[in-house]
Parts: sequence; C-alpha cells; structure tokens
Amino acid sequence: MNGLVLIDKPLDCTSHDIVLGLRKILSEPHIGHFGTLDPMASGLLVAALGKAARFFPFFSKENKSYEGRIRLGQATDTYDAQGTALAAPTRELPDEAVLRRAMAKYFGQIQQVPPPFSAKKFQGKPFYKIARSGGEPPRVPSPVFIHGFELVAYDPPDADIKVTCSAGTYIRSLAHDLGRDLGCGGHLTRLRRTRCGGYSVEQALTIEQVRELAASGRAESAVIPLEALLTDFRRVDLTESDSRLARNGRSLPLEEGPAGPYQSPGPSDLDKGEPVFMRMFNPEGRLIALAKWDAGLKTLHPFLVLE
Repeated sequence: MNGLVLIDKPLDCTSHDIVLGLRKILSEPHIGHFGTLDPMASGLLVAALGKAARFFPFFSKENKSYEGRIRLGQATDTYDAQGTALAAPTRELPDEAVLRRAMAKYFGQIQQVPPPFSAKKFQGKPFYKIARSGGEPPRVPSPVFIHGFELVAYDPPDADIKVTCSAGTYIRSLAHDLGRDLGCGGHLTRLRRTRCGGYSVEQALTIEQVRELAASGRAESAVIPLEALLTDFRRVDLTESDSRLARNGRSLPLEEGPAGPYQSPGPSDLDKGEPVFMRMFNPEGRLIALAKWDAGLKTLHPFLVLE
C-alpha cells in the first residue's frame, strides 16, 4: 500500500503512537510521517505509506498552519503548559494594542531558537534527552519564515492566535519569545495544526475511522494514492518502451505539443533556467518516477524511480 493518510491526531499521544497504530491497522510496516506534533498538540498529521515516504524531501518543506492559545504572565522550561514554571505568574499584562505591536515583529523571516525540550537533534541526540539529563542543548538560532501571526481573541492572560509558517517553526518558541519581548513571560497552552501544504485537517480521518474502514475491507479508501500526489509537478505520459528506460534511470528527450511523444499540458516554462520537476506515468496510468528537466541537454532525467 502506497500513498498518504491524513490523520486528525488527538491530544495526549505522540506522532509515533499514530504511526504504530497505522502500521498495525493497515498491516503495512513501512509508515512514517511528514512533521511531528507534540503530545499536547492535535490536528493534521500527514502519514506516508510505503513508497510515499520517499517524497519526504518535498513534503517536509511545505508551509503549515496552526490555531493555538498563548498564556501570558508566566514562562515554563518546555515553553508549554506541560513544563515547570520558571517564575511566579505576574498580573502585569500588556493591553491588546501593545500585544499586537509585539506580534507584528514576528512577520517575515526571523531567527528562532528551538525549545530545549524538543525532538531536534544535536550530535544525533534529541534536545529533550539532553535537557532531561541535566544538560543544556545548544541555543543556535535557525531562520524560519512567519507568513501570518494573527490575534484572534485576547482575554488576559490568554491570547488565541492563528499562525502560518515555514516548516521547522516551533510555535512553542514563538509563544516563549513573545512573552519575553513583552516582559511578562508566556507559554503555549493549546495547539492544533489545521493545514500542511495543500492538505487541511477537514480532510483528515481519526485513527478510529481508519480502523473501521480497514475492518470493513475498505482501507484503501483512506489512502491518497501516489498518482494524486505532487500535482504541482507537470505530468509526462510515457510509452511502454520509454517507461522501461525511465525505470532504469535513463534520461529521455522531451518534445512538447501535439506532435511530441509525451503529453505535457500547460504553458511552457522549460527554458526559464529554473528547476522543473515532472511526474512520469506509464501507459497504465501508474506513477513510476519523478524526473528533472535538464534545459542544457533538453532531456528529462529520472531521479526518483518508484518501480
């Protein structure tokens, strides 16, 4: 079984717990996910089955959207409600105008330090293991991009927010840093992922729904097949002989238009000098490879062969 399963992850379980559950329900040992959610977070978890896991380099770069709640007035060591308070709570909280001005600083590219209790690794060891053993994970900032940081409601000390951001952004760090800038401290108390790239949590199933589908022999209806993925890549339909060449990683010439051997609809952008990725389909309509257009050689080179 190959493809994606969109899961609405509940609270109080890990992303790995979901993966283990899917492996058992679907009898598929090769399952991973594209983007961890903390146990205190719910929402969209994109699970990859079989060969779909090889698409990680593409899905891992997708923007993500969240809804959450930040409690101002107190910081914690984990930057969320599950951590230990770093100081007594304060009642000296900003008004809404001050809060909005502080949030406005977090638009565009920023430098962000990951939480000390996180799955990010240093020398092969997760930060949370370093922190739990009494060590200090390195505080090295990474560039992330905040596309939107919206205040939905403010009922002090709680601020309800919506965030759209690049992959690798920690909303916990956003809450912690905002509280630090305001001088009152802050931590995340609620988080729900609502979107990952082109997929929304409204499209997701619960793990119980997947179990019910599998029990009724309809497990495949929970899976988005390989052929429906990466649809922003142009499609190339191959002949049987060229399908064999593609499976062996051989480059192929590409001619566009009605007289060409391949169907590649849409406006031509092959000579703009930018990378152009394509999906190669065999005559039966199966996705057999991903390819990259070589503008210099005028050829299409398969770089990820699926069959």
